[in-house]
Amino acid sequence: MQIHAQSVLLGNDWANDVRVTVQDGKIASIDTGVGRKAEDLGVDCLLPALANLHSHSFQRAMAGMTETRVTGKDSFWSWRSLMYRFLDHLTPEQVEAIAALVFMEMQETGYASVGEFHYLHHQPGGAAYSKLSEMSQRIFAAATTTGIGLTHLPVLYTYGGVNQEPLAGGQLRFGNDVERFLRLVEECRHNLSALPDDARIGIAPHSLRATSPGDLTQTLANAPDGPVHIHVSEQLQEVAEVSTKLGQRPVEWLLSNVDVNARWCLIHATHMTKVETIAMAESGAVAGLCPITEANLGDGAFNGPTYLQHSGNFGLGSDSNVRISLTEELRVLEYSQRLRDMQRNVLAVDGGSTGAALYCGAARGGAQALNRDAGAISIGKLADLVAVDRTHPTLSALSDAQVLDGLCFAASDQVITDTWSAGRHMVREGQHIARAQITARYSKAIHSLLECL
Repeated sequence: MQIHAQSVLLGNDWANDVRVTVQDGKIASIDTGVGRKAEDLGVDCLLPALANLHSHSFQRAMAGMTETRVTGKDSFWSWRSLMYRFLDHLTPEQVEAIAALVFMEMQETGYASVGEFHYLHHQPGGAAYSKLSEMSQRIFAAATTTGIGLTHLPVLYTYGGVNQEPLAGGQLRFGNDVERFLRLVEECRHNLSALPDDARIGIAPHSLRATSPGDLTQTLANAPDGPVHIHVSEQLQEVAEVSTKLGQRPVEWLLSNVDVNARWCLIHATHMTKVETIAMAESGAVAGLCPITEANLGDGAFNGPTYLQHSGNFGLGSDSNVRISLTEELRVLEYSQRLRDMQRNVLAVDGGSTGAALYCGAARGGAQALNRDAGAISIGKLADLVAVDRTHPTLSALSDAQVLDGLCFAASDQVITDTWSAGRHMVREGQHIARAQITARYSKAIHSLLECL
């Protein structure tokens, strides 16, 4: 397949009249200053597509259901209580239909891949399905339907709190001890062969409140490579509870007791001291930032300037999937920093284009977090690509140097025309090629679910 673009972002520079040849899911050649051939697929502006590094796909079906205030009770923890009640009714078929819709929406907004932080393992009440990986295989099926690049992250969730309280209610569907969790991961790894070669698997100890130091050590010893993702320091209550139990704040404890390195992705990491922020940046790990969800839940704002001043890596995730929008995720990240610091262009710490700092930084960090050889348009890398319509009114007046600023701060996702996931051309003229099938199946699933709520 040959793609001819009027403009292409190559590293930090722009090139015009470029042909990108894709073979076996990778970029085979890049030719600049060439005219379009009859057999070329023509697009306007070609960019490396971002990875969505953190998703709980089933929560998409809850969007809009938790926005009524209960006086004196409205918080992350009340939202979580509603989420657990929602879990009492989800079937495997519904989870697959919801995940397919989520993955399709991600691709239509310009994401080529997803890290599915998957903790919904068992039946209501906690009994295992006959196949331990039943629910993971539903995620695999959704990835197959949509063609999205998948890094699957089965979650270790053993306790109901930092004091090793037993699981209860909706949490029972998450629960595994280390031995069963490792069997689940191995079963998922075996079944991964049904997906394209770019699919990956990692592990996700849910958080320091849902596992224990001993269990974390044992799990890591049995997973010597591949991505490791963990929720950390999302809420002040979480920070206080972990500090009381372990004697250190969550990020502080992780960095002191675990070899946190480039294969780690610390999700949220919202409430950190300056010392923690610098140490995390220097570890080589990725900060998994989910600005829309963090705003929706009232989590707080990540300490972006200090982190980036020390060369910290970051990527973006849609987390609860209350709103799936790549452009909005980028702008909410920057705007959260502006509102806190009462300044402009906060995350362009080295000067220059804020949009470029956001977009290119998220492209690199997201690819690293998902163990995906992508994040740039370069020979040999996966063809995770997105095409943007620069003739759209929100972009048409902008120079090359301003395009990413326009994308981040002025445009909507409607400027996305095409998305390729490892060369699979899944979004064309702004729509996923299986949209009708996916939305019809979702509609059927959600109506059957609502009848039970």
